[in-house]
Amino acid sequence: MGGLRCVDGSYLTVTPVACTDSVGTPYEITLELSRDGTPYGSVGERCGHLLTRLAHGVDEARRGGGAARRWADPDDRFPGDGPDGELFAFRYRTRAGLVAGGELRCQLRTIPVWQPGRGEWRLTRRAYVEAWGATGVGMRAVLTSAELSVFVRQLVNEAEGCLDGADRARNPVEGAGTGETR
Repeated sequence: MGGLRCVDGSYLTVTPVACTDSVGTPYEITLELSRDGTPYGSVGERCGHLLTRLAHGVDEARRGGGAARRWADPDDRFPGDGPDGELFAFRYRTRAGLVAGGELRCQLRTIPVWQPGRGEWRLTRRAYVEAWGATGVGMRAVLTSAELSVFVRQLVNEAEGCLDGADRARNPVEGAGTGETR
């Protein structure tokens, strides 16, 4: 379970939960949000592949790949070409397509920081991870690219374990005696 300390002091917990088909086979994940241990919302149905792609993108940007190399500090390096932009937005949608029940999104923001000894501005980039629950109350965490990488990797690893664990629980002896391993 991934978690973030927010700027208001609250703690946002994000837990991947397996989505299953009509026969109970897990195929993707949804994210359950909690605020200080209290259920807060459910978002991002079938978002596992997007989280995996984001994890790879953040890691590549931190290594200086693509347009991110123009940022000297690895903590300022994020995927994408522009200085600001949205990395993800997960919402809960009803079957009728209405947005309700929560939202989790991440936007990049460029922030000027005055360097008094140098007499100049230094630009930094941060990821603003924002969550809204069904009540409309929001939460915000401000992350470096290293912190975003750790958070997203935790979600991806837990999602993989969630899907793998659900599959094993459904059929714990699959391949038994055949030499097949998973």
